[in-house]
Amino acid sequence: MPRIGLLVPSSNTSVETEVFHALPDEVTLHVARLFLTQVNPESVRRIVTDMETQAKLLASADVDLIVLGATLPSLLNGLGYDNELIAKLEAATGKRATTTTTSLVQALRHLGAKRVVMGAAYDDTMNGVARTFLEASGFQVLDAGALGYVDNLQIGRLSSETAYELACRLNRPDADAIVLACTNWKTLDVIDRIERETGKPVITTTQATVWAALRMLGLAGRPGYGRLIAGLAATGDTARKSA
Repeated sequence: MPRIGLLVPSSNTSVETEVFHALPDEVTLHVARLFLTQVNPESVRRIVTDMETQAKLLASADVDLIVLGATLPSLLNGLGYDNELIAKLEAATGKRATTTTTSLVQALRHLGAKRVVMGAAYDDTMNGVARTFLEASGFQVLDAGALGYVDNLQIGRLSSETAYELACRLNRPDADAIVLACTNWKTLDVIDRIERETGKPVITTTQATVWAALRMLGLAGRPGYGRLIAGLAATGDTARKSA
């Protein structure tokens, strides 16, 4: 039975529930927490100080893959920092690893999206950091909007309707895709609805995290979470075959 180890911000109350529901029945999810309460540059930078210790604890559960399931920590220090964190996780645990930021970029490239609009639950400062990272990664961000939250618990209390409303407001005819950023922001149950109404693929950071993890494990996706996950087919490329 494949196992995914997920590192989440301590005050994130949404990502593990959303990831769990989007995974196939045969996959189990195992979670460790990294301290964070406020979404600001100083707090986000500090979140990775305990990352390797918590990752080792997850590795002791014999997980097949370790995912840093938070968007900002792996992009705050600029292009390539996500790969540095992956290298640290893999060196500390001997397990394959990825990050939400890495997953987001891979998902956009997989769908061939070059021009995007981006919505986030953060404030304008942190949303600007995310926008800069996407642009440095080769994407044109046509428009970006933020809900303005700094308290991570407040973000976790937002309904997915806020994601739907912001996505529809930001949508533009010349955008290839709609990006919704923040793994503590509930988004999964509105992805199909947004895609139907806009005719465009929607990539959320939680959805991209699930997609990348399943892709690394060679597993098929489940319907109901957008065309990105629904398009996954099983390849059998698992570190350990299901029992």
